[in-house]
Amino acid sequence: MSEPEKFVLAIDQGTTSSRAIIFNHSGQIVSVGQQEISQIFPSPGWVEHDPMEIWDSVRAVVAEALQKAQINRHQLAAVGITNQRETTIVWDKSTGKPVYNAIVWQDVRTGDIAHEIAAGHPLGTERYRQITGENISTYPSATKLKWILDNVEGAREKAEAGQLLFGTPDTWVLWNLTGGVNGGVHATDVTNASRTLLMDVRTLTWREDICADFGIPVSMLPQIKSSSEIYGYGRKNGLLVDTPICGILGDQQAATFGQACFEKGSAKNTYGTGCFMLMNTGEEPVFSEGGLLTTVLYQLGDSKPVYALEGSIAVAGSLVQWLRDNLGLITSSSEIGELAASVEDNGGVYFVPAFSGLFAPYWKDDARGAIVGLTRYVTKGHIARAVEESTAFQSAEVLDAMNADAGVPLKDLKVDGGMTHDDLLMQFQADLSGVDVIRPVVAETTALGAAYAAGIAVGFWSGIEDVVANWQEGKRWSPSMDPAERDRTYRLWKKAVTRTFDWADQDVR
Repeated sequence: MSEPEKFVLAIDQGTTSSRAIIFNHSGQIVSVGQQEISQIFPSPGWVEHDPMEIWDSVRAVVAEALQKAQINRHQLAAVGITNQRETTIVWDKSTGKPVYNAIVWQDVRTGDIAHEIAAGHPLGTERYRQITGENISTYPSATKLKWILDNVEGAREKAEAGQLLFGTPDTWVLWNLTGGVNGGVHATDVTNASRTLLMDVRTLTWREDICADFGIPVSMLPQIKSSSEIYGYGRKNGLLVDTPICGILGDQQAATFGQACFEKGSAKNTYGTGCFMLMNTGEEPVFSEGGLLTTVLYQLGDSKPVYALEGSIAVAGSLVQWLRDNLGLITSSSEIGELAASVEDNGGVYFVPAFSGLFAPYWKDDARGAIVGLTRYVTKGHIARAVEESTAFQSAEVLDAMNADAGVPLKDLKVDGGMTHDDLLMQFQADLSGVDVIRPVVAETTALGAAYAAGIAVGFWSGIEDVVANWQEGKRWSPSMDPAERDRTYRLWKKAVTRTFDWADQDVR
C-alpha cells in the first residue's frame, strides 16, 4: 500500500486577514482558508489589531484549509509561517495575554520617539543605518515597542522583571502553536528580526547598545533563527499536534522567495495593503543612498544569509479599501478597475495617499494625503483612475532608486498580490517603469515562499532548484506608452508629492 500524499501548510498572517494555504509538491494550491481581522483606528495615524483575534483567526483558517483539502495533520510534512512585519505585540509569558493591542506597521504615533532617538546623535535618523540597514522612523518595531513600555501602566516594570515577551506576528503565532504558556517557542527568523531596528544585519544578533538606547530589555526579544529549520512542533491539544513548524519569512521576503528571485539583481513587487519591492543583492548587504532599506532576504539553515534592498510603500490596496469603506464610491474592491477604465486618463488628477506619511524613497512622517488637480471636469472615474495610478507611480519611484543603488537597471519586474489581476494597473506599471511586468501562474507567492522554506527544512523539497523548477510565467505586460507622455505624467506626479510635505505639526496630526 502506497504512502498517502504529503503537503505543506503555510500560515499567512497579514494586515487585513489571516490565511492558511495548503500546497502540493508542485507548488500548486490545494486549499485555502481565510478570515478577515479587525482594523482598529483609535486616533488619526494610529493602527492596531487585537492579538487574540489574530491567534483565533489563525486557528480557524488552519481548520478550514484542512477541512477543504480533506486531509489531517498526518499528511502535513511541514508548516511555514509568513506575516505582516514590524507589527509589534507584547504579552505576559505566564498568562499568554497581551498587555496592549498589536501596533501595526502602518502606525505613526511614534514620531516623537523617532525624533528623540535621532536627535541624540550627529547622524540623526541614519544613526543605526550602517548597522541595522534601516533609518530611525515610525516604521520599524523598536519605536512601537518603546511606546508600549512607556505608555502601558506597569509594562516597563514587568519587562525589566523578565515577565514580558515581544514579537512580531510570526513570533506570536509560533509561540501559541508550540504550547504558549506551556513551553511555547519564543523565536523569530532573521528576516523579521532585521525589521526591528534592533538587529545587526551582518552578525544576525541583537544589538544590546541599541536596545539600551530605546530602553528595551534584551530578555524580551525572541531568539533569532534561520528562515528554514525546525523551531518546534504543534502542541498536544491543537490541530497541528507534533507537526514540525520549520519555516518563517516576513511576508515580502516570502514573496520574493516564492517568486524564485535567487539571482543577484532579480526583483519582485508585491501589491497588497502596501506595496513592497525587493531586489536580491547577494551575500553582502548593500546600503542604499536613495532611501531604500537594507534587509535580510532569507537564510536557509546554516548557509550564509542573502540580502536585499527594499522599497516600502505604506498605502496601495488599502487605498482602494478606503475608497470603498470611507467614501462609498465603490461597493467592492473588484469594481475599481472597471470604474478607472471608464475614462481615458486621469483627467489631470493625482492622488498621493500619504495617510501614514510617506515611506520609500522620501521617509516623511509629517506628510499627509492629498488629491490635486481637481476641476469641475473630474468625475468619480477620474478619481478611481488616480487611485489606481498612485500605486504604479509610487512603485516607479522605488524602482528608480533601486536602479541607482544597484548600478544595473532591471530587465523585468516580477509581480504578485491581489492588484496584479487589474490589467489597467499592470499595463500602466509597465509603461512607467519601462520594463516588462511578469505575473506567475501561482500568484499567492507570499504563502508559497513560506511553504518552500518549511518544506526545504525537512527535505520535502531539495532546495531552491525545486522552487525555480516550479515557477511558471502566467502573464506579461510590455511598455507601450509614448515616452514623452510618460515623462509628462511622471513629472506631474512628483509635483503632486511635494504638496503633501510638512503638513502634520502640533495642530495637525
